[in-house]
Amino acid sequence: MSNERRAIVHSSKPELAHAVAERFLNKVPQIIAEFDEATIVLTGGTMGQAVLDAINSSPKRDAVDWSRVNFWWGDERWLPARDGERNDVQARAALLDHVAVDPERVHSFAASDSGLGLDDAAAAYSHELAQHSTRFGTYPHFDIVFLGVGPDGHIASLFPEREGIRETERTVIAVRNSPKPPDERLSLTLPVLNSSVRIWAVVAGSDKASALGLTLAGASYNEVPAAGLEGRRKTLFFVDSEAAAQVPDSLIDPGQFWTSADSTDEH
Repeated sequence: MSNERRAIVHSSKPELAHAVAERFLNKVPQIIAEFDEATIVLTGGTMGQAVLDAINSSPKRDAVDWSRVNFWWGDERWLPARDGERNDVQARAALLDHVAVDPERVHSFAASDSGLGLDDAAAAYSHELAQHSTRFGTYPHFDIVFLGVGPDGHIASLFPEREGIRETERTVIAVRNSPKPPDERLSLTLPVLNSSVRIWAVVAGSDKASALGLTLAGASYNEVPAAGLEGRRKTLFFVDSEAAAQVPDSLIDPGQFWTSADSTDEH
């Protein structure tokens, strides 16, 4: 397995969101042309939504055959279906409601008002992953997994020194007593995230600098969950200059401050 792990720095949050959006809009048509579909895992958070906003506002948006794109989520807040704090609600408002997606290809986690309990909701999403899995697998073939990184280094809803980050058997876990509100959440586990061909972590802000520095320096993923990210082909950290403040120069990609032309090297 060949895996690249790089940090690509952009000067500001808007430029970061724009560059990731452009890379996405260049890459997804290539994936669809090769495999007849693309499968994407979305994330929440400020930068996750900013990237979707940038995709939506790009003139390249309608060059994507959105009817061939499958959407999943890395984690979700255990809130009612229409709650504006849910990751899927934010994603729909930012992008999915504006493009011609196939509703059957949009896979949201169950909501707290769905009639399911938290554990049953985790089991239901795990079952849904298995139903769309590759042959003999337990989850789909993911082309791109988007993730944010918290100030504590958490990814999805996998937090430092919690059981969730060490889970290797289950594909989806119920999270209780989260250190970040709301207390209850649902999350894919690290092996599922790492099954993706490409992991794109989008990280911005000075409060993320320490976690990013530790991540790229090879900290223990039990202590800094983001350090456990390893996509099958590429693990890219798209960051702004503030988040990169504690990353040694040797760990920053020499093509920092790249533009959308960056995507041409990815196969």
